[in-house]
Amino acid sequence: MTQTQTAYTPEKFQNAEQLWFWFLYSKSVQNDYTRRRETATRRVCELLDVEALITKLYLCGKITDEQLVVMKKFGDRRRAPHQYIWAENRAAALWRCAMETIESAARDRGWINK
Repeated sequence: MTQTQTAYTPEKFQNAEQLWFWFLYSKSVQNDYTRRRETATRRVCELLDVEALITKLYLCGKITDEQLVVMKKFGDRRRAPHQYIWAENRAAALWRCAMETIESAARDRGWINK
């Protein structure tokens, strides 16, 4: 008897922020325990794909160390920095620039809705 696989349509991301938050959350889940793949929402890319994209953008100089720090810090908080909060103003500018870079690269790969 063969096991049938269910057909699914992978879900694209709406923007780079959604992609980034999904990546960080999935990495934390992966590090904490093995998740059940049957219940997970299927995405158009794998964690390793996103990790490779971020690494490539960093190595090409399109994302800076400072942007990575901001992305990790606010990604762990599961929110973007707010431009109208004085203490987060610079972080918000770095975040926007990084998200624009990621969104452009991810859109080229077909991971983000056009």
